[in-house]
This record gives sequence, C-alpha cells and structure tokens, in this order.
Amino acid sequence: MTIAGKIESTIAIPSGVTVSQDGNVVKVKGPKGELSRNFAHPSVIVKVEGDRVSVSCEYPRIKEKAMVGTFHAHLRNMVHGVTEGYTYQLKTVFSHFPMKVAVKGDKVQIDNYMGGHAPRFANILEGVTVKVAGADITVTGADIEKVGQTAANLERATSRGGFDKRVFQDGIYIVHKSHKVKE
Repeated sequence: MTIAGKIESTIAIPSGVTVSQDGNVVKVKGPKGELSRNFAHPSVIVKVEGDRVSVSCEYPRIKEKAMVGTFHAHLRNMVHGVTEGYTYQLKTVFSHFPMKVAVKGDKVQIDNYMGGHAPRFANILEGVTVKVAGADITVTGADIEKVGQTAANLERATSRGGFDKRVFQDGIYIVHKSHKVKE
C-alpha cells in the first residue's frame, strides 16, 4: 500500500505462531519449528506490531520497493513454514542398473548409479528430513530454502555430463513441490 511517498506491506500472524524481533533479526516460532532471519537494510523497516508484521519504506526508489516485496515474501514463507511446512517429492529413475538410495546420518547415499562402484552422496541441510520409500523420496522441513537446496543436492548428485539426456535418463528428479506437509 502506497501513501504519499511511503510503501508498506503487512503480514498477519496466525494463532499458534509467535514472532519476536531483536534489532534486525526476526524470529518466527510455530508448531513445525523455529526460524530466524536478519532483515538488515538501511531504508527498509521491519516492525512486529501485535498480531502482524509490517515492512515499510519512506520515499522508496525502485530498489527499495523491490526489497520491501522481498522481505514480505521471506516473512510470509517463514510463517507458512512454521505452521504447515514444505515438502518436495522426488523419484529415482533407472533403466538397467537398479539404484539404491539410503539415508546415512546427514547424507543421502546413492549406490550403483549407472553401474558405478563408488557411492555418491548428497548433503541434507540442518532442519530437513529425508525419507526414502522404494523409488520415492520425500524431503520435508520448515525452511523453504533448506528444503529446496536439499532436493537440489539430490538431483545434482546424479547428474552426469557427456551423455544424451534423452537416452540416459537415470537419476533422481523433483516431480512435485507441495507447500503442505502430509502426516
């Protein structure tokens, strides 16, 4: 909302979620976990006011308007993450050599990828849960960035250059992104 040289955006805080602010650091706590992020910018102001969070800027230029929108999106994702969570569905695809995928601590181990003898590994970021059920892999968590990066790590672990991707389709691929964690 723009009022005479000021732009402001607000996010409503749902019940069961607490938002606290310490300087530029905003912490959001809910049933799925706790997230914190630093919202430091010289012109953009983030304030927690009762049951809402406001992001505003006085006399914004184009870059400050964009930063207000970015901060708004980050806060909305944090609130959504601690209430409902995020999940990515991945699928293992192989044609000849059966690929084995298993979670080993904070890594996912991929054995027998395209008949290779050395296992491949993908890192699982902190606060993210990976479950393997046959050919299906589920990545869940409260932080959308960490969930997406873990899914990308799994895809990247099975990327192999120098082959025609239309013929050699073996790998792990993201097939569905959902913004609700099914329990």
